[in-house]
Amino acid sequence: MTRLPSDTAERADSAERADTAERADRADLVLRARRTWVDGAFRPATVVVRDGRVTAVLPFDAPVDAAEDRTVPDDQVLLPGLVDTHVHVNEPGRTEWEGFASATRAAALGGVTTIIDMPLNSIPATTTVEALDVKRASADGRVAVDVGFWGGAVPASLGSLGGLHDAGVFGFKCFTAPSGVDEFPHLDAVQLRAAIEEVARIDALLIVHAEDPAYLVDHDALGGHYADFLVTRPVDAERSAIARVIEGARETGARVHVLHLSDAGALPMIRAAKRDGVRITVETCPHYLAFEAGTIPDGATEYKCCPPIRDDANRDALWAGLLDGTIDMVVSDHSPSTADLKVDDWGLAWGGIAGLQVGFRAVWTEGSRRGIALEELLPLFTTGPAALAGFADRGVIAPGALAHFAVFDPSATAVIDVSGLAHRNPVSAFAGLEARGRVTETWLHGRMVASADAGVTAVTGQLVARPVAARVETPL
Repeated sequence: MTRLPSDTAERADSAERADTAERADRADLVLRARRTWVDGAFRPATVVVRDGRVTAVLPFDAPVDAAEDRTVPDDQVLLPGLVDTHVHVNEPGRTEWEGFASATRAAALGGVTTIIDMPLNSIPATTTVEALDVKRASADGRVAVDVGFWGGAVPASLGSLGGLHDAGVFGFKCFTAPSGVDEFPHLDAVQLRAAIEEVARIDALLIVHAEDPAYLVDHDALGGHYADFLVTRPVDAERSAIARVIEGARETGARVHVLHLSDAGALPMIRAAKRDGVRITVETCPHYLAFEAGTIPDGATEYKCCPPIRDDANRDALWAGLLDGTIDMVVSDHSPSTADLKVDDWGLAWGGIAGLQVGFRAVWTEGSRRGIALEELLPLFTTGPAALAGFADRGVIAPGALAHFAVFDPSATAVIDVSGLAHRNPVSAFAGLEARGRVTETWLHGRMVASADAGVTAVTGQLVARPVAARVETPL
C-alpha cells in the first residue's frame, strides 16, 4: 500500500475536516418571504432551519448556505403553523366518524400543524392512563401533523386526575350538561367544584363545556326549523355555567378555560374576571364568527352544534370580543359524524360541525369583509391556542421554535367543495361558502408535508405530551 507523505496526509485530513465542518454548518432549509409573520407583524425575512427548528431569522436577502433555498411568491405570506386545541378525532371506537389519518390530513391541508384531541367521542374515552395508551397506539405512525391529547374529568375520574396529568395530557375537559354520549357523563355543580379544586391542587387546567342543564329545554324531535332548536339552548344556560366556573376559579386559584363560547352576553363577566386576576381564558369557533341564525336554512342540520349558532347581533359582539382581547383564541371544535346522523330534524340530528381544514379561511373571509387586517386575526390561531397548551415553541417564527409553517395566499378565492375536503365524511356547514384565502404549503419539522397542488405528501407527525414542569400539589 502506498502511503502519502505526512504533510500531504495532513492536508487531506484538514480538507476533509473542513468539508465536514462546512456540511455541519450548512442549514437544512432556508425559506424567504417578503411578508413573514415575525414578532406580531409582517416583514421581509429569511428563516433558517436546521434539525427541524428555526435557528435564525435574517434579512430577506441574507446569504445562507443551505441544502434547500426556497422563496415564497410575493403574493403569499409565510405564517407559523396554526395550532388547534379543540379537535374531536373520535378514534378508536367511532372511527367511521373520523380518524387520526383523515383528521390530520385535513389539518395539514388547512395549515394546522398541531392539534390536541378531545377525550370524547372515542371509545374508550380518555379518562384513564390505560385509555390514553389505547388512543396513542391508535394514532402512532398515522398522523400527518403533531397530535396531543386532552384528558377527561368525569364523575368516576375525580380524585385521580393527577396520574393522567403526569402521563402527559394537556388538561381535563368536562361538561356541565349531558355530553351526548353515555361514556362521558357530565359533572353536576358539586362535582364541578370538586374538579376545580383538584386541578388547582395539581396545577392543571380544566376546560369546560359550559351550559347549565337547568336552563336547557328537554325535547325529542323538533322538525326542520332552526329557530325551534335555538330556543332549547338559551343564552342563560351558558351564562349560568360560566358564572359558576368563574366563581370556582376565583375561590381556588384554579386555571380554567371556557370552550366554544357562542353567547357574547357572557363576555362582560369574563372580562371582569380577567381584570380581577382570575386565571380564565376563553375560545370561540369559526362557525360562530362566519354564520348567524337568521340565514341557516330549514333542515340544514350540518349547522347544528351545542351551544348553538346565535343571531347576527350576537355575532357582531363576538367579533368585538376578539378585537378587544377578551376572547383569547379561535379553534375549530371539529366534531364530525357520519352523514346518516345528520337527519333533517334539529332535535334528532347529531350536533357537531366539521371545519378543521377550512376554519381559518372562513374567519379570514368574514374578517376581511369587516375590514379587519390579517395581522389582527393571526394571534388567535397561533400564539393564543399555543399558550393554552403551554407551547412556547409553536405558533411563532423565531429562533428555537419548531420549523412549522403555513404558506398562505390571502387574496385567493374559491367556493368550498366539501367533497374535496380531507376529513372522513363529506358533511360540513362550510360547504358552498365562497371563501377567501388559500393554504398553498404546509411544513412540519422543516419538511413540506402538504401543498394545495399535491395534497398531503408525507405522514411524519409526532405524538406530543404536555410540556413538563414540576408538579407541586397545593393545599386548599
